[in-house]
Amino acid sequence: MSPEPRPDPTPETRMQFLYALRSRGVTDTRVLDAMERVDRGPFVRGLFAGRAYEDMPLPIACGQTISQPSVVGLMTQALQVSARDKVLEVGTGSGYQAAVLAKLARRVYSIDRHPRLVREARELFEALDLTNITAITGDGSHGLPEQAPFDRIIVTAAAEDPPGPLLAQLKIGGIMVVPVGQSDAVQTLIRVQRTEDGFEYDELLPVRFVPLLEGLARDG
Repeated sequence: MSPEPRPDPTPETRMQFLYALRSRGVTDTRVLDAMERVDRGPFVRGLFAGRAYEDMPLPIACGQTISQPSVVGLMTQALQVSARDKVLEVGTGSGYQAAVLAKLARRVYSIDRHPRLVREARELFEALDLTNITAITGDGSHGLPEQAPFDRIIVTAAAEDPPGPLLAQLKIGGIMVVPVGQSDAVQTLIRVQRTEDGFEYDELLPVRFVPLLEGLARDG
């Protein structure tokens, strides 16, 4: 299934989209530039396609969601991605977060437990000529040991604690951004930096994500 053709957002829509990002704390110019260059429209399909440029999470296939743009921006900003970084994303979802990261990093590996989501994201990445993303079907709770270590790791599903296998795959000096919380009602976005002596943790903001689940989904 190829991406649905749709008109480009108007200049006014783009301006409102970027204004919403800035007003919610996304101030990093590289992140804003990347999000201006990645049209959110193709990543939102079906009934909610007309709301693609609103700052709100929206349902996607397999019972998952595409995060609201300001949260994508804040998570990306917290990750402090440089042009030479190799990034692991746990939770491909719609592919939107990976597409934004691809404008900032050298290489993005994105893993998801839903085969359908990975398939559809690959089609979008190809259509958008995002050649530095590798999308993989797999159990993201275990990371991607064969490509470790990573400069940056971003997790787009909530765990009770930062997962040990992911911490182990982070380079010294690397940063991981992950939502943590024991329920879907109370979660906090955490930034973890690996140092020579261990890990440093910073709480960033309250968030709400789907839970990080082990194993593969059976959705074809």
